[in-house]
Amino acid sequence: MPADHQTVYTTESGRICPNCGRPVADCICKKANARPAGNGIVRVARESKGRKGKTVTLISGVPLNGEALHALASDLKRQCGTGGSVKDGIIEIQGDQRETVAVALKKRGFTVKLAGG
Repeated sequence: MPADHQTVYTTESGRICPNCGRPVADCICKKANARPAGNGIVRVARESKGRKGKTVTLISGVPLNGEALHALASDLKRQCGTGGSVKDGIIEIQGDQRETVAVALKKRGFTVKLAGG
């Protein structure tokens, strides 16, 4: 087998991480890709450009990683009663939910700034 091919799945351990070569459950890449610490301010902005006119609330600068960030996004979506996602460490909530999100984040102890228009 040529050297440029990597194993991505084995019947013994399941999926294999393409970066470190370990089973995904034991992957050390997740720990190595920890998000850098920001300035401690969570920014809540509204955006509609490039989204076919749909407004989205963006939450950036949250000092959480992985599952904690997804859990926060899930709670915020539930409080707003809308959908959303997490992309590249930025939480996206459908609609203009800046005030609701800012209040919820302040209750959790984050320093929040409303950004953008």
